[in-house]
Amino acid sequence: MDISDILTSVSARPSPPAQSLDLQTLTRAWVNERVAPEVLPWPEELMARVMRGVAKLIEQVEEQTATMDPKTNFRVVILQTELERWKFLVRSFVRARIAKIDKHILHYLTPTQRTRLSTSEIQYATTHQNLLHAHYHSSFLAQFPVGLQKLDDTAGGIAMVEVPDAEKAVFVRGLRPDPVRVSVEGTDMDFRVGRGEVVVVRWSAVKSAVEDGDLECV
Repeated sequence: MDISDILTSVSARPSPPAQSLDLQTLTRAWVNERVAPEVLPWPEELMARVMRGVAKLIEQVEEQTATMDPKTNFRVVILQTELERWKFLVRSFVRARIAKIDKHILHYLTPTQRTRLSTSEIQYATTHQNLLHAHYHSSFLAQFPVGLQKLDDTAGGIAMVEVPDAEKAVFVRGLRPDPVRVSVEGTDMDFRVGRGEVVVVRWSAVKSAVEDGDLECV
């Protein structure tokens, strides 16, 4: 048996279409998350399927690692490579979200924004903020009057909570056969983005279209 026989044996069982679609969707979610200035809604169903697939790949690698069969060992290498690809995407996706949560943690703990986070992210953000508040309080907040100790005060019409920049410019590409209409609020800009077309525009103008899957960030 030579290398071509081994490759033929491995490639004879193509990945299920659903798995390929999940890989494409996860890659798109990762790129969108890295480009968008704010945290996008957590893809609950997608991540559940991805984590089940990763767990299955780990089981397959563990089952075949002990064998000394050259054919099986080469298949293990391919499985390990596939596993690392999935793990890289998942880690990078989560890290991009955590970086934005850390930057605007009080913003994402508000009732309207918590729905964008996963259960684990909410727990992380809550614990992180509690630790920060305890540190600030012991360091300097305790020396202020009670009315000045809040970190999310809105007195005087000025909010202390920093929010993401929704006016940041982003590059997006059309995904739908029918052109997607984009209107920039406060301007007379109103245009359509066809499939494959790339435009640069304010995030606020394309936020809903990206979240709905009509456009993707690039």
